[in-house]
Amino acid sequence: MSLVAAGRIGVGARRVVLGVTLGAVLLSGCGRFDDRASSPFTTEPSWQDAEPETKDSKAPPTSAKRPDLPCVDPDTAVVVSCLDTTGGVVALPDGVHGLVAERLTGRILKVEATDEGAPPDPIEIARLDVDGSGDGGLTALALSPSYAEDGLIYAYITTGGDNRVVRLSTENGGAPKPVLTGIPKGATGNRGSIDFHTGSKMLVLTGDAGNPGAAADNGSLAGKLLGLDTAPGAAPEVMASGIGVAGGVCSDHVDSIWVTDRTATEDRLQRIAPDGSISKAWTWQDHPGVAGCAAATDGVAIALTNQKALALALADKNTHAVTAAPSLLAQDKYGRLDGASPAGNGIVWVSTVNKTDGQPNQYDDRVVRISVNPQGGQGNGPD
Repeated sequence: MSLVAAGRIGVGARRVVLGVTLGAVLLSGCGRFDDRASSPFTTEPSWQDAEPETKDSKAPPTSAKRPDLPCVDPDTAVVVSCLDTTGGVVALPDGVHGLVAERLTGRILKVEATDEGAPPDPIEIARLDVDGSGDGGLTALALSPSYAEDGLIYAYITTGGDNRVVRLSTENGGAPKPVLTGIPKGATGNRGSIDFHTGSKMLVLTGDAGNPGAAADNGSLAGKLLGLDTAPGAAPEVMASGIGVAGGVCSDHVDSIWVTDRTATEDRLQRIAPDGSISKAWTWQDHPGVAGCAAATDGVAIALTNQKALALALADKNTHAVTAAPSLLAQDKYGRLDGASPAGNGIVWVSTVNKTDGQPNQYDDRVVRISVNPQGGQGNGPD
């Protein structure tokens, strides 16, 4: 799939290989992955190939109105209001419903997008026991590749002793099942991100737990991009190391995996190619606060917390190089953004985190639909 609804930027091929550890390094004894086989993903269209917005695309009409009620944001792009600090969002396959996590409470809520009238109240489908101190808690969600059949949800959480990935069923209930445990926990650097690249490979981005040395150590699960095969008992594979504060990991389900993270010197967007090589696609020295991402075959959308915008980095479909400054969409309109999820037809669902560090209004925190529309941006190109 692709990120842009209109306009292609022609770019030259240029790749810069990072000074990070790559390849199939197995972490024996550090964690365990256990899951059933899943069906493969269906390739989705690129942003560039997105159809014009229609009523079925679930982008809000500009003329729609909502009643003047508490916790009903008059902006029809807003899916749900008055949440606690969010910790990730994922749009469901129908593009109308979605799941949003509350980082501190551990709640997972099902929400529904509407164009007119008061949005339905969110439905709590699960509440996980999490440690929300520092930047920890319930920080990311991902759907099983066969979610329509098995109803499985994966979550990245902080517990009293570690960070971990768990699996839970929306159909059968029951306690969450540990999937990957023993990810180091620290006073900071606990947030993580998860996605599936194919039906058999899960991606887990872990923070450095406040210890850059651990991020460079392949004997530690901290500060890594991990690949997890669904075979029971399989060990996680280190796909990249040296990750700082984890932002987001997102796959286009074709040939690109995108990773964002924050280091002491810069915020980064990196791409992992099918051969395992890593290239630095874009960097920001002004630390806009890169967070969750939504990928496509011609680029990636990135939620920015400090810069309060959705950044759109366009990539050439053949070379995957990013040579133009990422566009900034909806800047300063919804405050600090954290989660990002593609919802089809050029729409990205984002979640806000204004209650923790921002200046919340009476409607925060929220989930919002943003239509991707390239325009001028700022930042720095590859080194």
